[in-house]
Amino acid sequence: MLLAAVLFLNYVDRGALPTALPLLRGDMQLNESQLGLLVSAFFWTYATVQIPVGWLAERYGAHRVLAAGLTLWATSTMLVGVTHGFTTLLILRWTLGLGESAGFPCTSKLLAATVPVESLGTANGIVAFGYLMGPAVGIYLGGLLIDSYGWRAMFFVFGAASLLWLLPWSRVSVRQNSPRTQSAEAPGTQTILGTRALWGTALGHFCGNYTFYFMLSWLPYYLVTERGFSNLEMSRFASSAFLVNAVFAMSGGWCIDRFVKRGVSANAAYKSVLGAAALVAVVCMLCVALVAGPVALACIFVYQALCGASSPGVFAVPQILAGPDAAGRWVGIQNSIGNLAGIIAPWLTGFVVYRTGHFAMAFVVAAAVSVLGFVGWVLMVPRIRQLDWAISCAA
Repeated sequence: MLLAAVLFLNYVDRGALPTALPLLRGDMQLNESQLGLLVSAFFWTYATVQIPVGWLAERYGAHRVLAAGLTLWATSTMLVGVTHGFTTLLILRWTLGLGESAGFPCTSKLLAATVPVESLGTANGIVAFGYLMGPAVGIYLGGLLIDSYGWRAMFFVFGAASLLWLLPWSRVSVRQNSPRTQSAEAPGTQTILGTRALWGTALGHFCGNYTFYFMLSWLPYYLVTERGFSNLEMSRFASSAFLVNAVFAMSGGWCIDRFVKRGVSANAAYKSVLGAAALVAVVCMLCVALVAGPVALACIFVYQALCGASSPGVFAVPQILAGPDAAGRWVGIQNSIGNLAGIIAPWLTGFVVYRTGHFAMAFVVAAAVSVLGFVGWVLMVPRIRQLDWAISCAA
């Protein structure tokens, strides 16, 4: 539960800036292109340090690395509340990304080492429920805090709340394998990089993240500026959409495990959900772009439901393929590539909206990217079972 909680806080803190964008734009006199740059700046460090963080988690212990990362990101969140310049805000977004990069490599290392394959769907579903509840709760509470106390107070409250997680975590004892006790067949990083399955999961992750981060970064702004929502209406709608995402994530992981325990292969269970989610994302993004009125808003909820159902597989699949000896590094590499979408999607969306004055083309781009997500998960990833690293290492 503490792993779910830390990723919940991870997403609350990273989503604070998008929630504050409508007011921050006026206070700092920024345009949409600059706002997109600020949102994407988080991912410049978040994506680029995933690989070394995965190595650190396996070398020095995921327990310690995760605690250090949270301390850095919580402090960065609080400092946003006192900044008054674009450059300082940009630097704090970089440090936030650096701290939050510890989240997924560390949790994946811990889950792969302690949870059997037939229970990984449920475990990852619970963790996914945590991080997907982050936007739901963060946007809703952020809207209330902004409405009552201003956007600066929101950053103080969110950052301080994250630091409280360290109290129960300091009492947890996690046994970590040292390099001397790891399997002699553990693959090197070069071996992992040479695996086709890694590039399939990375492509699928990147494409899913593109649409998710596009929605996470710009949905509040889209609802206020293009749909005419008030800040409170925006917070209620957006938080409800992400709540649907979170609920389907936990139930989706449970359902996958039920199918696997009844004899359905992990390959069929995970690939069917991940492939369906990618195709539904294509349809939903095009509907939002081309259809007006309530149908477009309903499609946002449909997308969130399928996105949530597929979330456990995004990390369960590499945990199964890599095994406990390589899960930290595999997820670090995959998450690094996958989160390049966080650099591209917010900035590109801001640029498109700035040039066109509308969000329609941004939704079309998200639909096109989702097609490639289907290719990654369904066509590039081989049969989902633990790879024989002894053969790979000897090759």
